[in-house]
Amino acid sequence: MKIERPNAPALTKADLQHLETLKALVEGAIADGVLTAAEAAYIKAVLLKDEVPPQELDLIQTMIWAKIQSGELLLEWS
Repeated sequence: MKIERPNAPALTKADLQHLETLKALVEGAIADGVLTAAEAAYIKAVLLKDEVPPQELDLIQTMIWAKIQSGELLLEWS
């Protein structure tokens, strides 16, 4: 389902850079097919470091949670 946010402010250059940094971090963490608890905690810390725009949440949903639900990615708790 595509969610539209017509009233959302446009992302600034800093926001776009932060989004790309987060994407690279997530790609590195999930490259082996397993997301460890430490990797998940670090991603969460980076994500919550400042205000979280919807685009960051969409990125996490697409790159992590959708893959966990489909079985492409394992979440290691310990």
